[in-house]
Amino acid sequence: MTDTVLISGAGPVGLTMALELARYGVPVRLIDKMAAREKTSRAVALWPRTLELLERSGGLSAELVALGNRVTVANIFAGTAEIARVEFKDIATPYPFVLMLPQSETERVLVRHLEARGVVAELGVELAGFEPDATGVTATLRHADGREETGRFSALIGCDGAHSPIRHRLGLSFEGDTLGSDWAQGDFHINGVPFPPNEFATWWHEEGPAVLFPLGGNRYRLILGVGQSAGDVPPPPPLATFQSILDRRGPGGMQITDTVWTTSFRINERQVNSYRVGRVFLAGDSAHVHSPAGGQGMNTGMQDAVNLAWKLALVLRGLSTSPLLLDSYDPERRAVGAQVIASAGRLTRVATMKNPVLRHIRNAVMHVLLGVPAVQHTLEGELAETSVHYEDSPLNGVSWQAGARAGGRMVPLAGEIPYGAGDTPRFTLRAGASAGAAPAVLRDLPVEPEIRSNAVATGIELVRPDGYLALSAADGEWGQVVAYLEQIFPYHESGQAPVAAT
Repeated sequence: MTDTVLISGAGPVGLTMALELARYGVPVRLIDKMAAREKTSRAVALWPRTLELLERSGGLSAELVALGNRVTVANIFAGTAEIARVEFKDIATPYPFVLMLPQSETERVLVRHLEARGVVAELGVELAGFEPDATGVTATLRHADGREETGRFSALIGCDGAHSPIRHRLGLSFEGDTLGSDWAQGDFHINGVPFPPNEFATWWHEEGPAVLFPLGGNRYRLILGVGQSAGDVPPPPPLATFQSILDRRGPGGMQITDTVWTTSFRINERQVNSYRVGRVFLAGDSAHVHSPAGGQGMNTGMQDAVNLAWKLALVLRGLSTSPLLLDSYDPERRAVGAQVIASAGRLTRVATMKNPVLRHIRNAVMHVLLGVPAVQHTLEGELAETSVHYEDSPLNGVSWQAGARAGGRMVPLAGEIPYGAGDTPRFTLRAGASAGAAPAVLRDLPVEPEIRSNAVATGIELVRPDGYLALSAADGEWGQVVAYLEQIFPYHESGQAPVAAT
């Protein structure tokens, strides 16, 4: 068995990474220098694609959904005028909603599932230093009492946040900008909100936007633009200021009764120039940060973890010697990170226009555009991250002219188990009439693909363990499938395949 993988950072991204690797039989050690978990929550949204991927862990998504508040409508206003009403019900997913759930609750569920697999996050343990080499890293860990230990690890994964010490140690650039505006947010109990609990609202205002997310009951997350930046980030305003701003920008009649917590921040739009250096990987905020518009930061990081874990598991368990697997992590996820940064940035810039003429034009144009079903569908896919695909991935095989395109997201049929469920990262073959003619050589691979007969009307589709299409071919073109899988699971120099997974 491989040496343990060290994960630095035990937030939702690190927890997801540890859970995915542990589920696939890879030993992990999860550390974080924080002494105890935060009770406040930066992130509150779980989007459909994240829930689809977490479902592979067996009951995890259902547990989260039972705890959270399902929001199906996004409202946008400018003053009292309605700009758009976007409904998420048309997204082709088992989870046609955004789940509003405090990050602390998401972490609590992840922790419980991880501990059920025998992994306990070590809080109060800091990564003091590391030395990478061709086959892993040697790392020094510092405990809260000052004791240090040095160990050997097969890989190091940095889920250690926007100020990532691992990224700094590697000397990687974190390119981008800090936007020149200040923001405040908080969780409050609010009465008199004129929307049902399945709707959230954004108000565009000359002073700046206001966004109200329902967390369940009368608890809400309120985010406000509070002006141009000058000097250090100011402290969050008092409750009375939150109330007065909400009164000016919203429809009135809403009463903030008490504060759960508040904070202030500035928006950074930055991305690392490489998500991987040898056996050291970056995920989540250590690799990308962006505007909170759309609430996609935590989701994108958790999907980084899902993308990397199955590839790393195949390599570290000795099931694949293909360099394509680990080489694909950076181009796939860096492209997604860039898309999310651009999308969130556009939403922010649209909401923060200062010129009154441009605001008037914006309101008129966006009212028309967001009333077009095709435009709504595009926006829904960007927010839900169901439109994420790997069009230019080095893992993409052929795309049959009449079939789906390699790199696209695949959704199991009703009643089917999720792709990539179980204790081994397994590809899935969706075949039509030619399913019974699958060549015997597929059974000799280190990881035999699962074959789902009659899953497509015609043709053959090979789905990756993370639910993205590897290739599509016409009926009977099994040579394309065999050639692809033999590239993922190449034979050793001896001519013998690695020992098959059990």
